[in-house]
Amino acid sequence: MTTVVSCVNLKGGVGKTTIAVNFAAYCGSLGFKTLLVDLDPQTNATFSCISPETWDAHVKEKGSVADLLGMRNHTKGEGKSISAADVLVADVFEKVDLIPSHLDLFTIDLDIGSRVSRETLLKRALKPVMDDYDIIVCDCPPNLTLPTQNALAVSSHFVVPVSPDFLSSLGIALLLTRVNRLADELDCEIKNAGIVMSRVGRQSLHRSQTTASLREEFGGLVIDTEIKDRSVVSEATARNKSVFQMGNSDAKKEFEAMSEELLANMDLK
Repeated sequence: MTTVVSCVNLKGGVGKTTIAVNFAAYCGSLGFKTLLVDLDPQTNATFSCISPETWDAHVKEKGSVADLLGMRNHTKGEGKSISAADVLVADVFEKVDLIPSHLDLFTIDLDIGSRVSRETLLKRALKPVMDDYDIIVCDCPPNLTLPTQNALAVSSHFVVPVSPDFLSSLGIALLLTRVNRLADELDCEIKNAGIVMSRVGRQSLHRSQTTASLREEFGGLVIDTEIKDRSVVSEATARNKSVFQMGNSDAKKEFEAMSEELLANMDLK
């Protein structure tokens, strides 16, 4: 079966997109056929893989994830609805395809809030291509609105990136509770593949206390590897590359170790 993992958090700026993109790139480098789905209207995962110019031409001609969620309603020349196979960008990294996002998702809850089975639109859209991939990675917006709900509805696992500051850690317990509740309501099973300490900056007493508190509260859910805040990560994004293509051995080792832990927690190693 295809493993589908969503990167979720209620707060932005915690390294969620960086983890989603580079985990997908690592999976591809291991030989897993991987699909990265960008469900955040800010399109950061998309622009980590392709240029704004490439994105603009692609969504005009072929569409985006917004089409799959019933927002833009592109159709082919013969009048058929756009499919997942139509909107993906192939080979953004080795063995990694991308379904790009779109700004239209900012208003999705207003636009399709009354649709029947609105939480499973993505699941139904991905069904025809699901068997083409070993792993699907969903990058979600920093909330639990319909794009995130659609990602979780199709997911077998989820990952929670969190930075070691007080505000970032506050909502973790709430997030875990709400994810479990959504899974119950949708009658699906979704496992926590790990909480990842991300964007770890210079050591301070406050950060150390926050990290220790998170590890004490959530125990084995917090993976061992911590991702440090490095300039090479933003440089990789600006160049539409993964961290593994940037020649920084320290960053490469961290993301490899993180990915290995997540894969093990998903029973893929």
